[in-house]
Amino acid sequence: MSVKVYIPTPFRKITGNRTFVDADGIDVNGVLRDLDQRFPGFGEMVFDGEQELLEHVNVYVNNHEITSLEGAETKVADGDEMAVIPAIAGGAAMTPEMVERYSRHLIMDQVGPLGQRKLIDGKILAVGAGGLGSPVLVYLAAAGIGTIGIADFDVVDRSNLQRQIIHGTSDIGRMKVDSAKDRILEMNPNINVITHTSPLTSDNAMEIIPEYDVIINGADNFATRYLVNDAAFLAEKILVDGSIFLFEGQVTTFFPGEGCYRCLYPSPPPPGMVPSCSEAGVLGVLPGTVGAIQATEAIKVLLEQGEPLKNRLLLYDALAMDFRTVKIRRDPACPLCGDAPSVTELIDYEEFCGSPFHEN
Repeated sequence: MSVKVYIPTPFRKITGNRTFVDADGIDVNGVLRDLDQRFPGFGEMVFDGEQELLEHVNVYVNNHEITSLEGAETKVADGDEMAVIPAIAGGAAMTPEMVERYSRHLIMDQVGPLGQRKLIDGKILAVGAGGLGSPVLVYLAAAGIGTIGIADFDVVDRSNLQRQIIHGTSDIGRMKVDSAKDRILEMNPNINVITHTSPLTSDNAMEIIPEYDVIINGADNFATRYLVNDAAFLAEKILVDGSIFLFEGQVTTFFPGEGCYRCLYPSPPPPGMVPSCSEAGVLGVLPGTVGAIQATEAIKVLLEQGEPLKNRLLLYDALAMDFRTVKIRRDPACPLCGDAPSVTELIDYEEFCGSPFHEN
């Protein structure tokens, strides 16, 4: 019987860096023996001295773990798929349900079992469960981010539903964090969701932000935007910042010590100069695009894959359907991350911005 076998990243040095190989056998044991003959050294990675499967290696046939079938004697047929998944430091092996759920990640060279474990072990905080937070949270949950924090103190309003796709009509009047939590747990019950229902302030930000690996800022006001920037920098956390207005969006990723929001915009505009979305409006689909990009950046950071938007600002013009990036840099004179910083702790951001905190 010819079986297609998925080879995890740690084993690919044996198979010439191939993700899938074909092998013959009438059962799981036979397929593994065939692989050992074809790729010397493979058997040492899956069998112990008694030629029994190692306890830290799980084998799946058509996404079913063989211990729930007939073990190594599980029969295979032409066209079946097998996966050999070793346990990864930092957490338990994935369940059969998780292997099936994340199967499209597991077959990617850039993700694979090791990368998926990084996502499962990852902790990301989404500031805001509104327009940007909606796609961010949906895609983080779907990707399998193990711990997702949601910071928002607002309730769902009917006017939100034009763009905040994580909420529904039946959620009107509910806390956004509760509505969002229910939605993403329905998508993926394997994740842990932590809700923060108090407004982020200088008094509590340093109790919340340090608990996460990556911060995604989707706030719609300057006071929260500067607060999250400063707290992320002081906590040495990576910040994925996004903003939207009318038909335009911006996204960038700040790494500690390599620039921050204050380098890009040293001071906020005078109160009333830049209207909010509630005052000027926003195209309903715009936050879907920008939020998806923010989620992509955060996932890339956890996977340590690709080129994040470090020292680059992505500009999106939906009317022109135009994407462009401009280079940005750390400002040596920045009061937060510069050579002689004057901001060494969180400040009064309502006074700094001349406007109060309001909905995210």
